[in-house]
Amino acid sequence: MTARRAPAGPPVLGVDVGGVVIDRVADGTDTSFFGDDPMSTPAVPGVFAALAALAEAFAGRVHVISKAGPRTAQRTRDWMAVHRFAERTGVPLEDLHFVRERPDKAPVAARLGVTHFVDDRLDVLVHLDSVPHRYLFTGGLGEEEPPSAVPGWAVRADTWPELTRLILGSLRDGDAGARDGGR
Repeated sequence: MTARRAPAGPPVLGVDVGGVVIDRVADGTDTSFFGDDPMSTPAVPGVFAALAALAEAFAGRVHVISKAGPRTAQRTRDWMAVHRFAERTGVPLEDLHFVRERPDKAPVAARLGVTHFVDDRLDVLVHLDSVPHRYLFTGGLGEEEPPSAVPGWAVRADTWPELTRLILGSLRDGDAGARDGGR
């Protein structure tokens, strides 16, 4: 793995959707996102308040980057409209990006200058070499077991309040200059 440089610009947050924004607890039921009533799939507890606070801390520089084909991408947009995602978080739907394969998140994150990324899959985070702060979120996995070990380049968080504290702490502790556009 290559060494990561400190970002030259301001901090930018990237977040995944499935298991991070939309809960996987309903997988395999009729309210599963991939079942008969996807709009009833719940949000991960605490996600709306957390993203609203983070959108403010990141001065609106928050992007949602998700792996999805056309059908799932449209379903995600519809779910976000039904649940008033943009209004509740301050993250506009224009900042929603879809890729076809999980590794494809890396070039999108690099292009957007993402400095902090939240995903529920290590097999995504491992590709995000340009992102200094990578967070493994396990609070929306449903019945799926979280990884037994987390590599040193990732930080695990089990709830959105915990994750929010970790991310805000990284802004206070290590990125003060980056918040102001670098030094």
